[in-house]
Amino acid sequence: MQLAETKVNLIKEEGLKTEEFVVNIGPQHPSTHGLLRLVVSMDGERVKNVTPHIGYLHRSTEKIAENRFYHSFVPFTDRTDYITAMLMNWSYVLTVEKVAGIAIPQRAEYIRVLIGELNRISSHLLFYGTFGMDVGAYTPFLWAFREREKVLDLFEALCGQRLTYNYYRIGGVSHDLPPGWVDRLEKFLANFKKVYKELDDILTYNVIFLNRTKGVGILPKEMAIAWGCTGPVLRGSGVDWDLRRDETYSIYQELKFEVPVGQNGDVWDRYWVRMQEILQSIRLIEQCLAKLREMNERLAKMQRGSAEWKENAQFVIRTQSVLNVPPGEAYVRIESSRGELGHYLVSKGGTKPWKLKIRSGAFCNLSVLPEITRDKLVADLIAILASLDIVLGEIDR
Repeated sequence: MQLAETKVNLIKEEGLKTEEFVVNIGPQHPSTHGLLRLVVSMDGERVKNVTPHIGYLHRSTEKIAENRFYHSFVPFTDRTDYITAMLMNWSYVLTVEKVAGIAIPQRAEYIRVLIGELNRISSHLLFYGTFGMDVGAYTPFLWAFREREKVLDLFEALCGQRLTYNYYRIGGVSHDLPPGWVDRLEKFLANFKKVYKELDDILTYNVIFLNRTKGVGILPKEMAIAWGCTGPVLRGSGVDWDLRRDETYSIYQELKFEVPVGQNGDVWDRYWVRMQEILQSIRLIEQCLAKLREMNERLAKMQRGSAEWKENAQFVIRTQSVLNVPPGEAYVRIESSRGELGHYLVSKGGTKPWKLKIRSGAFCNLSVLPEITRDKLVADLIAILASLDIVLGEIDR
C-alpha cells in the first residue's frame, strides 16, 4: 500500500513518462482501403509519425505500356484506378490523341463527359459509404452502395462491365449509347436526387459525425500546394482549382457548373467538397443529355446515308487496329475524382509508346498523411486517411 502511494506521488510530481511503440495498420486492415500498410509510431493514443508503405499492389503498369499496342493498353488503364476506370481510360486516350493529332467527333465528346461524370458519382458514393463506416456509421454504407449498384447497372448495360470498362477508345468511344439507356439514366437521376437528400441528412450534419471530423486533420492551403495535393483534397483546403474549368478539355467549356471549395481544410471539408461535387456532376450529365437530344433531333431530319448524316452520326474515328503514332510527346491531365490524373507519353514513331508515365493524384494526396496526422489520436488517423479517398492501384503502379 505504501509502495503504491509512493508511485502515485512520483507521477504527480514528475508526470507520467511513456515510451513510443510501433503499430502496423494494414495491409489487411479494412480501413486502409486496399493494400496500404501504415507503420505508425505511437505514444499512448497519440500518433507521433506515420510511414505509408505502398508496395503491395504493384503491376508495373507504366512498363507494360511500352510492350503493348496503343489500342491494347486501354484495358490496363482500367486496372490503375478501378473505382473511376472510365476517367483512367479518358486521360490515356486523350494523350495518345494529342500526340497522334486525332480529332474527336462532337457526339463522342458529350458521351465522354456524361459517362465520366457518372463515374465520378459512383466513385464519390463509394467514398461516402466507406468513409461513414470508417467513422462508425454503418447505415450510410448500405444506402450508398445501393445507389452505386444502380450506376454499375447502367455501366453494365452500356459496355458489359461493372468495374473495368474499356469503353473510351482512341478517337472516340467503343459504341453509341444503347437504345433505352438514356431513359434508364434519367429515371435513375430523378430518383437519386431524392436519395441524395437522405444521404446528406443522415451523415453530413450529424452531431457525432461533426465531432469526429470538424477540426480534425487540418491541411493548410500552403501545405496542400507544397505537397502537390489536387482534387477534393486541395479544394477542401480552400484552393479554388479544377482542371475542368481552369485548364479545360473536351467540351467542359460549353457546360455550366460550379467548383465547391472548403474553408478549413479539415476532414469534414474534404467530405463536403465531394458531396457537393455529386450535385455538380448531376448538373453536367443533364446538360449533356440535353445536347445529345438536340443532336438526335437534327440527325432525324437528315437524309440517312448522306455526307452530312455520316458526319453527325459518327461517334468513333475509325483508326486502324494497329495505330501508328508519329514521333512526339505530350502530357495531358484531367480532373479525376481523386485529383489531377495525367499521362505523359513519348513516341519515337511506331505502334507502341516509347515511354509512359502516369501522374497519380492519390499518390501526392497520400504523401501528406504524416504531416496532418502528427500528434493526433489513432482514431483520428483512420478518419484522416479515409478523407483522402485513395485507391492503391493508382498509387502503386
